[in-house]
Amino acid sequence: MQEALYGTGGFYLRGEGPAAHFRTSVHTSARYAAAALALLGHVDAALGHPARLDLVDIGAGQGELLSQLLALAGPDLAGRICAHAAELAPRPAGLDERIGWAPAPPDRITGLVIASEWLDNVPLDVAELTPGGPRLVLVDTATGAERSGPAVPAADLAWLRRWWPLRRAGDRAEVGRPRCAAWAGVIGRLDRGVALAADYGHRLADRPAAGTLAGFRDGRAVRPIPDGSRDITAHVAIDACAAAGVAAGATGTLLTSQRAALRALGLTGRRPALGQADRDPAGYLAALRQAAEEAELTNPAGLGGFSWLVQAVGVPIPAPLASLDGQAASVKQESLVLEPAP
Repeated sequence: MQEALYGTGGFYLRGEGPAAHFRTSVHTSARYAAAALALLGHVDAALGHPARLDLVDIGAGQGELLSQLLALAGPDLAGRICAHAAELAPRPAGLDERIGWAPAPPDRITGLVIASEWLDNVPLDVAELTPGGPRLVLVDTATGAERSGPAVPAADLAWLRRWWPLRRAGDRAEVGRPRCAAWAGVIGRLDRGVALAADYGHRLADRPAAGTLAGFRDGRAVRPIPDGSRDITAHVAIDACAAAGVAAGATGTLLTSQRAALRALGLTGRRPALGQADRDPAGYLAALRQAAEEAELTNPAGLGGFSWLVQAVGVPIPAPLASLDGQAASVKQESLVLEPAP
């Protein structure tokens, strides 16, 4: 998976950009950036409106989200934002000069980190329970043919026992330990501020027995053959990542859905009053288009079904999100131990 996505000629290093193959929240509508700007405003206030406010986009694609945020921000806020795109692909031509571009986030961050559909592309292994115990699944990169490989290494086996127990022969799991480490690395760089991971996710109580590994190319689902020609993705064990974030220093945690979070940040998807069509036809059409875009972003059967993991360091969880049905209480301590359950 590492080589197929990020190796020489890998899917994400070919320069064409993810938007050529699938739609993310960022590509769906600038309303997603508007919600991110609202979140940034709350983080800025909690930090006391610092002279320098870091805004980091991990897995930045072509820099679309940061470009939209800078365009939407008022002069005072935009003048204090230090925008960083963390992306392995080359810097796009013509990108706003205010946006820094590097393969990794800054070492120290004070502000907001956004990782929208990043964790699902952090490479991992797939394990399957066999009569001889959990084994890694090996894939022929030319044909996609699979065979049973070596035993799961001890560290990954410990992660599986804690976060994704395999119960029946043939059950599969995506070993999410590298994603936990990646997310812990983000939290570890955060001096003060908030980090958001938005992705398709699942929790311990509803892990899919067959796994979620999938491939996408040219706007459609294809077999997840790791040949570099397609995106290879798997849903995220989001509760395990939350625990890793706490272990790395997060002082506040919220797990919720994108639908709930975006609505709390002002994206209601509410249609304009029909009477506006007579008084202000152009305004009505613009409001109707905005409502349609917000509805797509919050559709629980689509993008609205994404998991949002929001973790704070040294500041509270932003108020609109903290009010979500009392969900902002810290993840229970017993779920935060990254060791095998007894």
